[in-house]
Amino acid sequence: MTNILPKQYTDAKDFLELWGTDHVEIYVGNAKQSAYYFKTAFGFQEVAYAGLETGVTDRTSYVLQQDKIRLVITSSLVKDSTINEHLNEHGDGVKIVALWVPDATKAFSETTSRGARPYQKPQVIEDTNGKVVTSGIYTYGETIHLFVERDDYKGPFLPGYVARKPQYQPSGVGLKYIDHMVGNVDWGQMNTWVKFYAEVMGFSQIISFDDKDISTEYTALMSKVMSNGNGRIKFPINEPAEGKKRSQIEEYIDFYNGAGVQHLALATDNIIHTIHELRARGVEFLDVPDTYYNDLKDRVGAIEEDMEVLKKYKILVDRDDEGYLLQLFTRPLMDRPTVFIEIIQRKGATSFGKGNFKALFEAIEREQEQRGTL
Repeated sequence: MTNILPKQYTDAKDFLELWGTDHVEIYVGNAKQSAYYFKTAFGFQEVAYAGLETGVTDRTSYVLQQDKIRLVITSSLVKDSTINEHLNEHGDGVKIVALWVPDATKAFSETTSRGARPYQKPQVIEDTNGKVVTSGIYTYGETIHLFVERDDYKGPFLPGYVARKPQYQPSGVGLKYIDHMVGNVDWGQMNTWVKFYAEVMGFSQIISFDDKDISTEYTALMSKVMSNGNGRIKFPINEPAEGKKRSQIEEYIDFYNGAGVQHLALATDNIIHTIHELRARGVEFLDVPDTYYNDLKDRVGAIEEDMEVLKKYKILVDRDDEGYLLQLFTRPLMDRPTVFIEIIQRKGATSFGKGNFKALFEAIEREQEQRGTL
């Protein structure tokens, strides 16, 4: 059954002060081409760069930004590197989820003293624009949380990066901030990582879904949503559940070769405009059958948007006690069926679209069937 109130971890304490998501770093095979894709398709602006021209000889990184969303697209310039090890094992994917903190040294101490595996001890990096303190820990799979303290820095991103304003800067599509990031973990591992976020990072469980909530005739999964105290950081954790066929979580685990970030949910204030722009730029979304809209008004009640327009753009709608939300999911961004993007607009709702789970998962199953991986 759905659990809306935290139970097992109500004693979790918000000892780790987090101000928001600083950036998400994605390791890819070709950073220049991937950055061009995110600029062209999703309307990100290129704001900073590090590579051979800046004295960095082992990697290239493009920093892309749209409102409060910052992506770092990185690839290796050398044969033997941790970046290439990640690519060989997982393909293109999210490596670092960086969190903005007032004190990176304290964040490292608080989390490692509670059992987090250290990734990077606190270090100070600086240039003429000031200094930044960073530290980091490992989480599920090989995903890293990097703590970034940047109050004393005025540069375009981090020391070692230079500002970048190329002539080609496509207009944005209305994306505002990262609403949540979803992690997929293997069989029986969800509660392990829920406990990690509760005990190591002071998060609380705000909602859970079991296989009765998230299932179709063929596949199922379970999910618990962890949030920090101010609600700016929300991490749903998914694991597979028994079903007749292979679920999307199993497919992800198989192709990613382990746990990792499944998708980024990016918020917009006008989902119709955003989806219109994304579709016009070639972004492909999961297909929603027209029958989904037959009883939509009865299920969600009165909403501001025109139902026919939502049907045209295949946008999903769900309601909770606080209001409603609109959402739509892209197809996988990579050749491997792993990472994708969710576009979400909240009209008061604080939930995650439970009423859309069946339609969403059936759409994913149709994609899996085409791939021969169901």
